Amino acid sequence: MPASTDPAAEGLAVGRTAAAPGVPHILIPRGTTVIRERAYPVDPWHIRETRLDLDVLAQSESVFALSNGHIGLRGNLDEGEPHGLPGTYLNSFYELRPLPYAEAGYGFPESGQTVVNVTNAKPIRLLVDDEPFDVRYGDLRSHERVLDLRAGTLERTVEWVSPAGQAVRVKSTRLVSFTQRAVVAICYEVEPLEGPARLIVQSELVANESLPPTSKDPRVAAVLDHPLQAEELLDQAAGGLLVHRTKASNLRMAAAMEHLVETPGKHAVTTEGHPDWLRTTVAAQLQPGQKLRVIKLAAYGWSSKRSLPALRDQVGAALASARLTGWDGLVDAQREFLDAFWDHSDVRVEGDPEVQQAVRFGLFHVLQAGARAEKRPIGSKGLTGPGYDGHTFWDAETFVLPVLTYTQPSAAADVLRWRHATLPLARERAQTLGLKGAAFPWRTIRGHECSAYWPAGTAGFHIGADIADAVRRYVKVTGDVQFEREVGLELLVETARLWRSLGHHDRHGRFHIDGVTGPDEYTAVVDDNIYTNLMAQTNLYAAADAAQRHPDLARKLGVDEEETASWRDAAAAVHIPYDRELQVHQQSEGFTRLQEWDFENTPPEAYPLLLNYPYFDLYRKQVVKQADLVMAMYVRGDAFTPEEKARNFAYYDARTVRDSSLSACIQAVMAAEVGHLELAHDYLGEAALMDLHDLHRNARDGVHMASLAGSWIALVAGLGGMRDFDGVLTFAPRLPSKINRLDFALLWRGLRVRVDVSAEEVTYTLRNGGGSARLDIIHHGEPVTITQVKPVTLKIPPAPPKGPAPQQPDGRAPVRRAV
Repeated sequence: MPASTDPAAEGLAVGRTAAAPGVPHILIPRGTTVIRERAYPVDPWHIRETRLDLDVLAQSESVFALSNGHIGLRGNLDEGEPHGLPGTYLNSFYELRPLPYAEAGYGFPESGQTVVNVTNAKPIRLLVDDEPFDVRYGDLRSHERVLDLRAGTLERTVEWVSPAGQAVRVKSTRLVSFTQRAVVAICYEVEPLEGPARLIVQSELVANESLPPTSKDPRVAAVLDHPLQAEELLDQAAGGLLVHRTKASNLRMAAAMEHLVETPGKHAVTTEGHPDWLRTTVAAQLQPGQKLRVIKLAAYGWSSKRSLPALRDQVGAALASARLTGWDGLVDAQREFLDAFWDHSDVRVEGDPEVQQAVRFGLFHVLQAGARAEKRPIGSKGLTGPGYDGHTFWDAETFVLPVLTYTQPSAAADVLRWRHATLPLARERAQTLGLKGAAFPWRTIRGHECSAYWPAGTAGFHIGADIADAVRRYVKVTGDVQFEREVGLELLVETARLWRSLGHHDRHGRFHIDGVTGPDEYTAVVDDNIYTNLMAQTNLYAAADAAQRHPDLARKLGVDEEETASWRDAAAAVHIPYDRELQVHQQSEGFTRLQEWDFENTPPEAYPLLLNYPYFDLYRKQVVKQADLVMAMYVRGDAFTPEEKARNFAYYDARTVRDSSLSACIQAVMAAEVGHLELAHDYLGEAALMDLHDLHRNARDGVHMASLAGSWIALVAGLGGMRDFDGVLTFAPRLPSKINRLDFALLWRGLRVRVDVSAEEVTYTLRNGGGSARLDIIHHGEPVTITQVKPVTLKIPPAPPKGPAPQQPDGRAPVRRAV
């Protein structure tokens, strides 16, 4: 009997809406709701949705989210329904919730912080001759949404026929302004197509929206029930204002809206309000060919200290500024901002158009997360969804800030200024733990520790060294001495004090850091995690060097020569576990003697393992959630020989399951460095397409900001071979077979550096700085000087011999890009 060709007979499901022209249906296991591969046609500068699939509406809302680092809007449909997950967020606006424990312990955090879905300014409802516009009813002739990465806008065009037979075309354009931090703007146009129509547009501000229940996945946020208390309502003819306060965290926010109406015929505008909603209604009678155009301007503000009148006036002023600029002015300013960003940040990839689209998508979201955050954190989901309760982790300093440091350094500096502002809380946390210096929280919104699980939370002390490394990198890349004096030195000093307090010398003089958790959360509370030890070493040396550069400020911080000497002594004696029999480094002391995980008998549906196996089992086995030792070889490549890197990579690649979205990009970097360029390309594709293909099946809760930044890291640090050890910029580019060209730019000490790589040669160019500007770099180990007058083109030397291709755990190999 021949095999069935019916997808249903094979237990597979096909998307229930028509595919875009040239975009194939993709078969996926029945019951899953992931974004099907190539759900978005490949386009170098746009993310385009040409079909509306309600099964993956929540995922597309994350992909189409708009933000500027202060305000975040999920890509919900204009009319608000149907929706997957409503979401409007203000950076660091949160509510407190209790953290229950079966058995409480000393030092356990007592409350958590959860991002609040604040007052929603997106809804614009439409009635056509009394029929509500709803894509689930009537006839949806066409639907397209386009995220324009150069314009910074989300456009939607729909043709819809009501159940009564009235056809209309609806076009909307939405933006969150990069140039006016508090402002959101929407242009909404309606046009009757086949006969006169009575149109009613209802534009709303809505607080305390009902949210869908959460799942058991620990990566998903807690649901808060009506977290906002109404404080003030103001309604005017064409808009109004709502002021609310959170019940427990006692934060106040204000949202205001105003409407500009353009239409050729008679129309009426009215506004009515209630404590949790405000509605402006525009009524018009139009003929075919005529358009009703409504410009909706909205403004947001929040504060933990400012009075209600002050906040009310702040959003009023923001609306006045937006009204003065006008819709066209806001659109033009958005484009100018992005033109400047892409001019010194764009990455061009020839040979893999999917990766080309994805890396620009990633850079756009990274910019959105940090551009106007202004002394506030960058969450692991940015402001695109409630995943992880809106918390920031080490992801920000280790993955996102390196990209911003080289492309938008002011944004990186602001995140570190936020960390500096939370130092009093970090010092207090260290004291609670019986330590000196500052113990920064594993997960937080405002600087308090919010992790209720000690082994994967508090024990992740490496976050302090990650922050210190971000400081070190920012100062080296920008030369910003004033920042080092005002912010950087104190962060370096207090984190160094933590390591000297946390670690100890043994009787042989070796320095150990015990009872910690490294990046791999499947191996918790261990001794001498190599990543942690090497990052602590960097931290200790950097603090000692900075104190030497700024002795006056160091003295004010209580630092003396004896203390800096103790930092250097500890750094020089850091213990690095090594298995001499296997000739590989141990991720942590004793790791290579643990029992092997039975990958062969682990079914595909059991991943991610944390949702299907007890941590007790994971902690006792050689199974790695994400790059850990491999991460150490990237950030501290100077601590390993090329031969050690190759052996280590092969050993740990065979044990890494990539249950974390943080892993693929780092594995791409190290695969490229040890010579496995095709594998590097495979891992690059996984990192870049994490959200566009919803590879981890949780994009509904927001995009993976670190993986999006990781696509840039995989290209620039991986295939481009860029490193910045000791403040020297080095490159060792090599391309895999299917990528013909890689062209990227970055900022270094105010200079715009462009690197253009082909299969056989690379050209280094300086684009500003005047005729006297020069930059000394290293190309494949050889010193090179670049000037603006004379770009330098050099041959790429032949790759050294490489060993056998590394093997991955059964069923966990990345998709092959070269096939």
